[in-house]
Amino acid sequence: MSRRTAFSAWRRPRARLWAVAGVVVLGFLIALEIAARRYGLPGPITNQVREVIFAPKSGGLLYASMALMSVVLTWRQRFIAVAAAIGIDVAVFAVRWATDSPVTDGHPFGNGALWVTLGCGVIAVTRRTGRERVLLLKGVGLGLLLMAGRKTGDIWLLITAKTRPAVLDQYVATADHALGDPSWLAGRIVTATGPLGFNFLDFVYGQLPVAAVVVALYQLRGVARERRFPRHHLVRTFLVIGLLGPAIYMIFPVVGPLFAYGTGTEHWAAVRLWAPDITSSGPWAVADLWPQTPPPINTPHHMAFDEITPRNCMPSLHTAWAVAIFIHSRTGPRILRLAGTFWLIATLFATLGFGYHYGADIIAGVVFTLTIEAALRSFDRGWDRSGIQLVVHGATVFAALLVSYRCLPLEMARHPWVAGPLLVLAMTSVIYGYVRTITPWEPRTAPARQPEPQPEPI
Repeated sequence: MSRRTAFSAWRRPRARLWAVAGVVVLGFLIALEIAARRYGLPGPITNQVREVIFAPKSGGLLYASMALMSVVLTWRQRFIAVAAAIGIDVAVFAVRWATDSPVTDGHPFGNGALWVTLGCGVIAVTRRTGRERVLLLKGVGLGLLLMAGRKTGDIWLLITAKTRPAVLDQYVATADHALGDPSWLAGRIVTATGPLGFNFLDFVYGQLPVAAVVVALYQLRGVARERRFPRHHLVRTFLVIGLLGPAIYMIFPVVGPLFAYGTGTEHWAAVRLWAPDITSSGPWAVADLWPQTPPPINTPHHMAFDEITPRNCMPSLHTAWAVAIFIHSRTGPRILRLAGTFWLIATLFATLGFGYHYGADIIAGVVFTLTIEAALRSFDRGWDRSGIQLVVHGATVFAALLVSYRCLPLEMARHPWVAGPLLVLAMTSVIYGYVRTITPWEPRTAPARQPEPQPEPI
C-alpha cells in the first residue's frame, strides 16, 4: 500500500472513527490506571501485563477472548492457535511446578491464550498487509477488549466504593414497595430451595460471560469466510453497556438489599472475593431484614456505607447483559433461542433472589439495554426519524425512572396500585417501541420459489 493510498484510507469516516475510538479507549485505560494507583492498587493495564507471566485471575476469560479473536482465522489456524496455547500453558505450569512457585492468586492456566492473542497481533503488524492485516488486528482488538473490560470493571467497582461514601438504598427500597418488594419474595424462594437451588442459580449467574461468548461466536461464525465483521453483534453491545453502566453507578450509588438490609450469611462469599478481610456487614446495614421482613415505609435518606462494597446496582448490568444475550439470540437456531430465554429468566431470578438488586434496578436495566441497542442499530443503519424517536424515548424513560426513584419514592410506596403499573407500563412502552421499530430493519429471507407443476403429456 502506497503512502498516498494509506493517507486516503485514514481520511475515510469509518477509519477516523476507529482511530478516535482507539484513542478514547487508551485514554480511558490510562485514567483508570492513575485512579487505581491513588488507592494503592494496580490498574487494568498493570494487571493485564502481569498476566503475561504470572498466574491469571481468570484463565477461562483469556481462552474465551482467544476464541473471539479466532473468528478471523481459518480452521487450520484455529487448531494451531489452540494447540500453541495449550502447549504454552503446559510448559508454564511445568516451570512453576519445577520451581515450586505457588499459584495462590490466580488460575494455573490462561497465559498461553494471552500469548497466542498477542502473537497474532505481532503477526498482523509484521506479516500481513492490506485488508488481511486490518481484519486480524480487529480480531486481536476484540479479544483484548474483552480482557480489558473485566479489568476495568474491577477498578470501576473500587472507585464507586471509594468515592461514594453515601448510598441511596433507602430511596430505591421505598420505591420498590410499588412493585411488591420482589427481591424479598425471590430471596425467600431461593432460601426455601436450599443449597441445590442456590448453587444452580449461582452457576447461571456466574457463567453469564460464557453464554455471551457462545452467542457472539455464532454471530461471528462467518467472519473468516467473508473476511469482514457483521455491522452489529453482541460484543459491541456488551462493551457499550460496560462502559456506560458504571457512569450511572457514580450518579446513583446503590449497594443492594443483601448489603443494605441483611447480614449476608452465605451470600457474603461474593464480598469476600472483593475484600477477603470482611466477614459481615457490621454496622453498615440498616437492620437484618432481608429476605424475611420488607423494610418499613419511612421517609428515606442518604445512608453512609463502607468503602468496600461496590455501588453497582442501578441499573442492573447483569440484567442488561442478559437482555442483550436474549435479543441477539433471536436470530439463531431454536436451541440458541431457548438458551437465551433460559439465561434471561434465570439471571433475573438470581439477581433478585441473591439480594443483589431491587426490582427497580431490573426495570432500569431493561430500559438501559434497549436504548443502547437501538442507538447502535440506528448508527449502523443510518439515523432516521424512527431510530431517533426510539433512542430519545428510551433515554427519557430511563431518566424519568431515576428521577422518580430519587424524588418520589414515598409517594410510590403509598400508592403501589398506581405507581407499580406505571413503572411496568413505562418499561413496556420501550419494549414495544423497540420491537415495532427494529423488526422491520431485520433482513428477511424470501421463501424459496416452488417450481411450477408441468402439464402431464397427453
